[in-house]
Amino acid sequence: MLIEVSGLKKSYTTGTVKTEVLKGVDLKLGKGEIGVILGPSGSGKSTLMNIIGGVDRADSGRVTVDGTEVTRLSDEELTEYRRAEIGFVFQFYNLIPNLTVGENIEVVANISKSPLNIGAVLQAVEMQEKKDRFPRELSGGEQQRIAIARAIVKNPKLLLGDEPTGALDYQTSRSILRLLQQVNKEFGTTILLITHNTAIAAMANRVFKLRSGKIVEEWVNQEVVPAERIEW
Repeated sequence: MLIEVSGLKKSYTTGTVKTEVLKGVDLKLGKGEIGVILGPSGSGKSTLMNIIGGVDRADSGRVTVDGTEVTRLSDEELTEYRRAEIGFVFQFYNLIPNLTVGENIEVVANISKSPLNIGAVLQAVEMQEKKDRFPRELSGGEQQRIAIARAIVKNPKLLLGDEPTGALDYQTSRSILRLLQQVNKEFGTTILLITHNTAIAAMANRVFKLRSGKIVEEWVNQEVVPAERIEW
């Protein structure tokens, strides 16, 4: 397994009020698989993803990614882990506005130990013709394609997506999901997505349903549905 999460707990305290966000989460995702975490707002999805990605720390429990016990890393080691091993794609694209498409990707490639070829990545996301455009000149779907390209150019072991289609319309969302499946197949990238959209679960190898900080259901899809066939 590439990801192994065991007994993960996390709470936040505001004043005298303590809120338990994760209440002992366990999950596993194999190398080269696509996983989807389903759940409503407030279920703990983003907190779980942030801990797996090394952005936040758990109160207790264990997260292991490709043999590295992330929950035991120092702050300095977590920075290196995020830089070398993890690609992030968010609902909002976070592109650098005064850099071109190509430059947005190049910035990440330049700080990576073993980056993929920028031209190959641009071709994979079908944006090679717009490499000299600025983010303001692109549609939302095109900006998300560049965000995905920027995440995968570093050749990460794990690509984390936090509602990556949440700000997009139906047709553009399917296009982005199709691209993620293509990235998974072409580069062998393990992908973990969080979403409240249950239809997206059909494209995953493994699905986890999170509610009130606990995994209440999980299953393996015997047939993975191509993104172009997903309807909601």
